[in-house]
Amino acid sequence: MQSKKGRRKLLDGLNHPKDLDMRRARSLPPKTQTVNQVEMLLKSRGASDRCHVISSDPDLDGSEMLLHEALEQTLGQGSGTIISCIPGKLVYFEGEEQNERYILEAFE
Repeated sequence: MQSKKGRRKLLDGLNHPKDLDMRRARSLPPKTQTVNQVEMLLKSRGASDRCHVISSDPDLDGSEMLLHEALEQTLGQGSGTIISCIPGKLVYFEGEEQNERYILEAFE
C-alpha cells in the first residue's frame, strides 16, 4: 500500500510531468480537444465506457466513472489528470498547461 506522502508526490507530479514517455504520447491538436472528440478517439482505440481516474484534483482522484463524465470533469480544468481506459495500455493525460493533452498507448 502506498503512503499518503508518496501518493501526494505522485499527484503533484501530474501537474508538471517529467516522466511521460513521449514515444508513446500523441499530442491532441486543439480542434480535437473536446469531450466528444477525445472520447471518440479513445473508443476507437478500444476504450470502454468506464475508466479509472488519477488526478491532482482531490474530487476526481481515485474515481471509477463513465469515460464521458471523466472527460467532462477533466478537459480544460488545469489539473494534472490521467484517465486510464485500458490499464497499462491506453490513457488520456491532461496537464496543467493549456493544450497539454495527450493519448498514450502501449506498443504491441
